[in-house]
Amino acid sequence: MTFKGIVRELKEITDGIGNVSIRGRNWHNRGRSHIAPDQATCHSLEQGRWANLPPELLLDIIRRVEASETSWPARTVVLFCAAVCRSWREVTKEIVQTPEQCGKLTFPISLKQPGSRDTPFQCFIKRDSATSTFGLFFGLTPSENENDKLLLAAKKIRRATCTEFVISLVADDFSRASNAYVGKLRSNFLGTKFIIYDSQPPCDGAAKAKYCRSTRRFHSKQVSPRVPACNYSIATVSYELSVLRTRGPRRLHCVMHSIPISSIQEGGTAPTPKSFPQSSDDHSFPLPPGLKDGEFSGEELLSLKNKSPRWHEQLQCWCLNFRGRVTVASVKNFQLVAAVEPHHNVPAAEQEKVILQFGKIGKDIFTMDYRYPLSAFQAFAICLSSFDTKPACE
Repeated sequence: MTFKGIVRELKEITDGIGNVSIRGRNWHNRGRSHIAPDQATCHSLEQGRWANLPPELLLDIIRRVEASETSWPARTVVLFCAAVCRSWREVTKEIVQTPEQCGKLTFPISLKQPGSRDTPFQCFIKRDSATSTFGLFFGLTPSENENDKLLLAAKKIRRATCTEFVISLVADDFSRASNAYVGKLRSNFLGTKFIIYDSQPPCDGAAKAKYCRSTRRFHSKQVSPRVPACNYSIATVSYELSVLRTRGPRRLHCVMHSIPISSIQEGGTAPTPKSFPQSSDDHSFPLPPGLKDGEFSGEELLSLKNKSPRWHEQLQCWCLNFRGRVTVASVKNFQLVAAVEPHHNVPAAEQEKVILQFGKIGKDIFTMDYRYPLSAFQAFAICLSSFDTKPACE
């Protein structure tokens, strides 16, 4: 069988799995009884002829598929390989590298892993003012057929004393009880300070007990085990107050509680989660009184500051070099670089790199470019803070 034939048959297999699940949902809607999936059907899919391929041949097939499909939507074929059966899934996960290593986004966990060191990931955000929702899409600009790859979605929720942006993997489910929930952004009353919360701990092991902030108001056995046990504070975004009410660009400062300053030093690495937690019904360990996030680590945390713009006399406005990625002047536009001191020993090239860039290109359309050590989730949350009302900053 040719290589194209293998890919075609993989698509047919995954389509068949999807049809089985759709038929199951239709039966569930027609009757009151809960219909269990046919175990024999699942077993036959798992133990099909593709599951018995020799390991060397399987490794070669998936390597060729992964190398040939480098961009979306063609890269969906890599996900098809992981959906064939357990053995295919394990080999695919072993071959596919992190975004930092290969410069590609593949699995959902890639959205919580640091971006590429060499070139930034170029994305765009679409705002729907009618529904107060925001979508993060992969690509330079929106396509004509609107068949863009959705990475993350967020919904703005106004409360009496704050504003929250709930972030999800899908655009139609923003419930914290959903498996699609990945985190949230919460503001203070004035909209000058935001805290980014992750649905999973930013690092494994003992750090979990020190990062976890329990938000559960009920016993874990009383609800579905899919409800997240707690949110983890991973970053703080602060906007500088405009005391004299002078017009100009906003000034913001970010402290990444889950990323040490050593990550941008020579030979440094950033925390990289390998998978989503299998179960969120974990015990929570609140922080001891008086202990702030990040103090336990013994390392200085990474701080980001917005790059100072220059005043253009002819245009009579503040300007930054967005390299063609931003075309509309807006108070929301910004570029973030690392805020370092001489004793941090950060190379000059790293100090000049724009880690996150955000700007307007049209009505309700904004570009977002991010790179290492930020993840797509962290970059998206920082950009969402720009959409909240800030009367004290302007």
